[in-house]
Formats: sequence, structure tokens, C-alpha cells
Amino acid sequence: MNVLFSFKQVQTFLTILVMMIFSFLDASADTSSLLIKDLGEGHCLVQINTNQRYLLLPVEEVMPDVRVSMIVNNKEVNVADVRLAVNRVDYFVPLDLSAYAGKNILLKFKLGSNDPIRGKLSAVCCKEMKLSDTFDTGNREKFRPTYHFSPLYGWMNDPNGMVYKDGEYHLFYQYNPYGSKWGNMHWGHSVSKDLVHWEHLDPAIARDTLGHIFSGSAIVDKHNSAGYGENTIVAFYTSHRNIPGGQSQVQSMAYSTDNGRTYTKYEQNPVLTPFDGLQNFRDPKVFWYEPEQKWIMIVSADKNMRFYSSANLKQWEYMSEFGEGFGPQPNQFECPDFIQLPVDGDRTRMKWVMIVNINPGFVYGGSGTMYFTGDFDGHQFVCDTKPEVVKWLDWGKDHYATVTWSDAPDNRRIAIAWMSNWQYANDVPTSQYRSPNSVPRDLSLFTVDGETYLQSAPSPELLKLRDVSKKRSFKVNGTRIIKDMIAGNEGAYEIELTIENQHADVIGFRLYNDKGEEVDMQYDMKEKKFSMDRRKSGDVGFNENFPMLTWTAIESGKDELKLRLFVDKSSVEAFGDGGRFVMTNQVFPSEPYNHISFYSKGGAYKVDSFVVYKLKK
Repeated sequence: MNVLFSFKQVQTFLTILVMMIFSFLDASADTSSLLIKDLGEGHCLVQINTNQRYLLLPVEEVMPDVRVSMIVNNKEVNVADVRLAVNRVDYFVPLDLSAYAGKNILLKFKLGSNDPIRGKLSAVCCKEMKLSDTFDTGNREKFRPTYHFSPLYGWMNDPNGMVYKDGEYHLFYQYNPYGSKWGNMHWGHSVSKDLVHWEHLDPAIARDTLGHIFSGSAIVDKHNSAGYGENTIVAFYTSHRNIPGGQSQVQSMAYSTDNGRTYTKYEQNPVLTPFDGLQNFRDPKVFWYEPEQKWIMIVSADKNMRFYSSANLKQWEYMSEFGEGFGPQPNQFECPDFIQLPVDGDRTRMKWVMIVNINPGFVYGGSGTMYFTGDFDGHQFVCDTKPEVVKWLDWGKDHYATVTWSDAPDNRRIAIAWMSNWQYANDVPTSQYRSPNSVPRDLSLFTVDGETYLQSAPSPELLKLRDVSKKRSFKVNGTRIIKDMIAGNEGAYEIELTIENQHADVIGFRLYNDKGEEVDMQYDMKEKKFSMDRRKSGDVGFNENFPMLTWTAIESGKDELKLRLFVDKSSVEAFGDGGRFVMTNQVFPSEPYNHISFYSKGGAYKVDSFVVYKLKK
């Protein structure tokens, strides 16, 4: 016997079924104000009337994005792309409803024509979606670093808008609050008084009708140039949206009169558009140029950096550009910074440094940070070196989007970087969050044989992290193993090494654990190289570009070698000779590296000082 049902009857049945399913959810979650309706043709409507703060959306990372639009009083007030769960729940993300308490809220789910959730009200997302007054941000991720900054949850990439004001270091960053993969670009926000302890704040600048909120900078408007009051924080960012056949990228502005806690977007955004229709036009860095009493913006423009000037921060005039043909090819210039530093500490010899983050083009593949030194007259930058000369700020695989804090005390140039690589950033084996930052680093210039280089030293504030320590000295002629380097090691420690070479060809040491996972580092004294090998470091199989040995040249003529290693649960950062070379690599061991094995080849060396510091959370 064949029984036919009308579309309306099926819709009614499914709605009743969903409501029955919700009755079995956790009693602590209020679902009485949640109604899901299938509108057909790949559309779903969720009706909410509640005073609870969050709607918790279940995520399954392998699913495609679903466009979720929040509608209040017939107006779209928020939009997010969420990888809604179909088969299982990897984690939840919160959709904040607090601004619309007591109002009727509609959520419209727009599904793609080939979306696996299309027409499936029985999917996991519909069963598990729930209202709640709280969202658990407790750490459930074994690889979450102990002392490196990472977001409470969600995806993070480039540091943005870094500015110091009234005793606080502001760290904004590219942030997806709706999942642990790239998307929904907001500016996340945290503040610190000491570059070590961070307070997480609400996202500062949210995606809007002009598009995603891409990278940028912030300044303290001490001159009231923009007219919003003296010492207002003014932020500049790229508004990005996809358009038929490509993308649109323009520069926008927002200002804050409450020390960065909330921002008002400039009503006449954007403030700058490319004069030639360029699609890759992003990441504005703004700074004050004292000799001519004007503001300057440097913007990445495909394979170039463009300079603009302004008196009021709202109207910008093109001045010049730099970069075509410089650095490794092919590459995409991104995330510029432009700072002035004394050479060898001599303030009568000042040089400008252009920091350029490129992707692709890094020497070991993917994304990396290079720099150029030279002179700037307020209009044009002239580089010291030929186009083919490449200087890398960090020789590890995981150091990108490096930028410095504006208005840092004592004229310090303090930098921080995103600790990942675009080749595998979305694939690393974490789920509650993705990506930390590097430790903060103080930048300075030094010379070798008449050439100027950028030094990157661990910021002195990191000394506050040191807790228990143990010091040793010994000679290595063959192999020397130290088991259990420090008591209570949970994966977060610092090593200080001072080594005197006694005719060894290779000075080596490897951090390892009882699972046979290791990070092998060595000085090759014949080749004048320092290397770090993470090919056996733990989980390396999530992306073919992750297993890697990285190396850098070291200065010749030095028999005393000094090295600081910052080891965290999922990273190793090596600073040689106070930061004259640096190497940053992520690692994902199944348990901490508790042991170290020193080895020599072709001769012996003396470890004058081997100090291990347990580092505080």
C-alpha cells in the first residue's frame, strides 16, 4: 500500500520530531525557546526567544561551511560561516545572543547545493544545538602551550593592531570565533602589563558588510589628527570580500575612546582603495613621521610595498613603492612593518628596517619573515642591498606575520610572530584552538663585515617565567646523556647553554622522550651551520610539508657558543648569541621531552654552563 504525504505534513512531522529530540538534551540547557524549521531547498530557519547568552553550535571540522545569518527585527545583525556537525560533534562554538535578550531572533542556515547537511534535520547539529548561559573555555588540548599566547578557543593567525597605552600592551589578532580553522575574520583582543600574563577580552572588531576584518595596525592619536580626541586609539585594517572573478581589498579605520575595549567603525569607510584596481592590497601599518609631522601608511600591494601619507588619518596620498623583484621569487608581500633602529647601539647611525612577510617564498617552503635595511626620507625607501639579497628574521618553519608594538616604552621595538606556516596551519593536530604566537622579542641592528643585520633577542620580561633551575658543567667527547633534566617537567622549560669548542667538528644535542621522539640540534663547525631536525619529533604525519630539517649559517671565528632554547608543549625556539640567529619550529610530541643527549664528532667540546629552568604557567 502506497501512502502519500503533503510537504506541509512532512514539515510538521519533522518539526515535532526535532522538538522531541530536544526534550532529551541536558536538562541544564534551556531548549524551550528553540524551534527549528526546514524551509526546503537547502534552507533552515531557527527561531529563538530567550534571555540566555549563547546558542551553542556543534562543529564537525571536516564538513563544509554553512552560512548562518542572525536576523533581528527583519535586519541581518550578524553572519558567520560554521562547519556544522552532520555525523559527530568535534566541539561547540558560542553564538553570542546577549545583545538581543528578550527579542525574537531568527537564524537562517543557507546550505550549498552539494552540502551533506542539506535537508537533513536529523543531522547531529539539529540534535545537539542548545542554549546556555555559559561556554566552557577550559583547556582540554594537550598541545596548548604553557607560556606562549594562544586564543581561548577558535582559530588565530596574524598579530594585529599591536599598541602600548597606559601601561597595557594590546594584542589584537586574526581570529575565527566560530571554529578552529580559518574563516570569519575578526580582530581578537588580549591585553598584558608585562608581555607574559595575558587577559582575554571580547573580540574588538567584527566582520561586517564590507567583508572580513583582515590584518592591520593601531596607533595612539596623540595629536588628535582624526578629531576623536587626544590619545584615542585608532585602528587600520583591510576589509576583504570575495567578488566575481577575484577579491576586493580596501583599507578601513575604526577608533576607540575606552582604551581599546570597544571600537566604532569610521562611517565613511574605506579610507583607502588601490588606484589601479589591485586585488592584493592589504595589511596597513601606520606610524608617525616626526621630521615632517605627518602620518605614513605602508601597505602590501602584491609584490610591492606602497607608502601613503596623511594629515588627518582619513585622507591618504600615494607617495612611492618598493619591492618589485626583491627577495625570493615568486612571492606575495604581506604584513609589513617599518621601523627605525640604531646600528650597533649608536643612535647617531640610524637605519630604517622594512619587515616583509612573504607567502610563498620562504627558504624552507611556505611562509616566512624577511627584512630589508636602508634609508627613508619621508617619501621613498632606498634599500642597502641588491634585489637578490635575502635576509631572514627567523630560520625556522613557523615564524610569520611578524610585527612590532607601536609606542612601546623606552623606544623599544618589540616584535611577535604567528607561530605557524600556511602550508599546514589548518592541519596541525589541535582542535579546541589553532596556533600560538612566538615569545616576544626585542629587535636591534648589528653589523658583520660591513653588512647590517637584524637581531631578535628574547624580551627581558620572559625572565619572570623562570622557576626551578638546575646548573651543570661537563665535557663531551662522544656522548653524554642527562636523564630527567628537571623535576616535574610538563613540557615548559628554558635551557641556557654556553659551549667552548675543543676541536669538535660537530657539537650536537637532542631533546627526547621515552617514546623515542626527538628534536636534534647541532652546530656543524666545519660547514658553519646550526640546524634543527624535527622529522622524528612526534606527530609529523598530518601534512607532508611538516617533517623538516632547518638550518642557518653561523658566524665564523667563534669558539664560544651561546644558545637559549625556549621549549613549550608544542614548540622549540632557539636563540643563538643573543638572537643573532633565531629558529622557531612547532613540534607535537606524545609526551614532553624529558631527556637530553649531548654528542660530539671529530673532537671534544666543553659545556661551561648548562642551565635548565622550569617555566611557570
